[in-house]
Amino acid sequence: MARSDVKPDRYTLPIVTKSAVQIHDLPLGKQFHSVAAKLGFARDEFCESGFITLYCKAGKVRDARKVFDENPERKLGSWNAIIGGLNQAARAKEAVEMFVEMKRNGFEPDDFTMVSVTSACGGLGDLGLAFQLHRCVLEAKPEEKSDVMMMNSLVDMYGKCGRMDFASQVFDEMPERNVVSWTSMIMSYAAHGRTVEALEGFGLMREAGVRPNSITFLGVLSACVHGGHVEEGKGYFETMKSDFGLEPGLSHYGCVVDLLSRDGRLEEAKMVVEGMPMKASVVVWGCLMGGCEKFGDVEMAEWVAKHMVELEPWNDGVYVVLANVYASREMWKDVERVRKLMKENKLVKVPAYSSTTTL
Repeated sequence: MARSDVKPDRYTLPIVTKSAVQIHDLPLGKQFHSVAAKLGFARDEFCESGFITLYCKAGKVRDARKVFDENPERKLGSWNAIIGGLNQAARAKEAVEMFVEMKRNGFEPDDFTMVSVTSACGGLGDLGLAFQLHRCVLEAKPEEKSDVMMMNSLVDMYGKCGRMDFASQVFDEMPERNVVSWTSMIMSYAAHGRTVEALEGFGLMREAGVRPNSITFLGVLSACVHGGHVEEGKGYFETMKSDFGLEPGLSHYGCVVDLLSRDGRLEEAKMVVEGMPMKASVVVWGCLMGGCEKFGDVEMAEWVAKHMVELEPWNDGVYVVLANVYASREMWKDVERVRKLMKENKLVKVPAYSSTTTL
């Protein structure tokens, strides 16, 4: 289009900016921002919100705030972009503060605003704020239709705040539910160690004819990990592939490794790691390492530690756990060797992050 000497307009630029966000190409997004500024579209609502999202997704919150602050006549779309961007950048408190400022400026939130701010509230775990936002959601929800997205956000918010009674009440009163509704309940139960309720919820979801997605199975597997349901967890993992054609991701494999490791089935967990279609992350290796520490498996711990050090040579945690495994077997020379290695590599154990066994 550019080569054909056709200039982009206020509709073209948001589309290409969104594409740059999706492929995580910040330099390309910056070029689009420059084009918008040159053509006078930088403060257009759709363009501006796109650039705010671009910078937030890239972790450049300061740049996003600069785009937002430079326009004194911003629209609701820009407020939504900055609130959602701050929330996704794990700056929940700032997202809530921005929501309050938006209200003070006379803007009424819509469903996108409320989904972002309730998510931020869940991250803060502030129940008092949750009650206030619940009222805002009801005010923002059109009376003539059921807004599933906003109701789902309430379920998720109360679940993250640890109030499953309120999450259940919202869920039960919903006239319409989708896969996100069920998944939010399952994930919330799993997060709070309520394995029975999480698995029962999955059963009811299937009875309701709602097809689970990969996130649903992550919640189910997490519940199995918390409850120590090894065989059930393995069964759900296979069901995910065989019955629903869903390819497990790194998190799903991590749950299975964690499940087996906690039960002492370290060789089986090792086989899962070696059979993964993708490279294991430090988190996955850490699950297996945790099992080695719990059951004092020196040989396995040494094998896992080698892989973890290759991935994160600066991480002191693997050395601490390896030393603990040696200590559990009274292999004091090896404990001293690991501690000496830490000193040589200038790795210092982080205060307040102690392992179970004190060296």
